[in-house]
Amino acid sequence: MSRIIRLCLSATSALTLLFLIFPLLIVLGSSVSNSELLSFPPQGFTLKWYGVVFANSTYVNAFIVSTALAAASTLVAALLAIPASLAIARYEFIGKTTVETILMSSLVLPYIVLGAAFLQYGTSIGLVRSFGALLVGHVVIIMPFIMRSVIPQLSEDQRTLEEASRDLGAGAWVTFFLVTLPQIRSGVISGSVLAFITSWINVEVSIFQATPALTTIPVVLFNYVQYTIDPTIAAVSSVTILVAAALIVLLDLVFEIDIISKKK
Repeated sequence: MSRIIRLCLSATSALTLLFLIFPLLIVLGSSVSNSELLSFPPQGFTLKWYGVVFANSTYVNAFIVSTALAAASTLVAALLAIPASLAIARYEFIGKTTVETILMSSLVLPYIVLGAAFLQYGTSIGLVRSFGALLVGHVVIIMPFIMRSVIPQLSEDQRTLEEASRDLGAGAWVTFFLVTLPQIRSGVISGSVLAFITSWINVEVSIFQATPALTTIPVVLFNYVQYTIDPTIAAVSSVTILVAAALIVLLDLVFEIDIISKKK
């Protein structure tokens, strides 16, 4: 009976994985089709649509903006999320639950609502349709991903190590960099990768702040698909998929190297 259960679980896992991967395969397959229209299965094989993408300055600029925005947003979000996580995990203060709820609220609020709110508030203070406006919006929506990865790793055992470090004469900063940060490194890295990908693919917040000279790749795709449907869309999407996949592989390698180094 146990063997039958294992086979059923394996089959279910395989079907679930196939269900998740199949749409990605369709996008990748459509991006190399000879057809002038978006279609699957691909008719022939060609890489000309990738050439079209990288020969188009609009796409290239959008890739640059998306990458710079995602990298800057992730860096700022990490710098804010780490001390915020430490404060929530280590200290008791008035309004702690309220503060945590506010910081995590973007996980449950629709991004389209947040995008409209950022535009309305930004207009009142003169922070609108600029890289700074995009940066603020993206930091707000991705910061909870890093916090959710870091807070569970701030255990009581780790706090004991921190107290031991302080008792031995290490200052607060030395204790943080030599004791606390190494313990939460995996959470920071995994949360940051997820935050980067979330920022990279975001449409709802970005579209309210986009300008012709400052447009992210998801916004370009959103506007393009309203008027034209050809394999160029699939090629751009495939590049985005490959970037996300590369980050996940890099994350896996970093964790593997970290585990091996700890064992040694």
